[in-house]
Amino acid sequence: MKNKISSPYSEKVLRLFKNPKNVGEIKNADGVGEVGNPICGDRMKVFIKVAKNKKGEEIIEDIKYQTFGCVAAISSSEALCELAKGKKIKDVLKITQSDIIKYLGKLPKIKFHCSVLGAETLHDAINDYYSKKQK
Repeated sequence: MKNKISSPYSEKVLRLFKNPKNVGEIKNADGVGEVGNPICGDRMKVFIKVAKNKKGEEIIEDIKYQTFGCVAAISSSEALCELAKGKKIKDVLKITQSDIIKYLGKLPKIKFHCSVLGAETLHDAINDYYSKKQK
C-alpha cells in the first residue's frame, strides 16, 4: 500500500509550477516591474507589451515574468500572467492578491505574500509603462 502525501497546494498550483507558459523576458518591453520580498528572498520581474484592441483600448498583449522563489511565488507569477493577458489595462489594474489566490485555488496562508508580490509587480510594470508614455 502506497502512502499518499497531502500537498498544501492545489493541483492547479503544482501544474502551473511544473509547466510554466509565461516565464521569460520581453525584449523592448513597454513596461517592466520588479519587486522583492526581503524577508523570504522572493524576487519577481514582470515584462508587459501593450497594444490596442478593436475599440482602441489599451490591453496587455503579452506578459512574461522572471521569478526567483518558491512553488507559490512561481505559480502566483504564472497566475497573474493568465489573469492579465489580453485584458484591458484598466481591468488589469484591479487585479489583487485575492484574485490570484482565487485563481490558484488552495494556497497556504503562510504563502499569501507570494500573491501580493505578483499583484505589486504587475502594477509596477503598468506604472513604468505610463511613465515611459508620458515622456
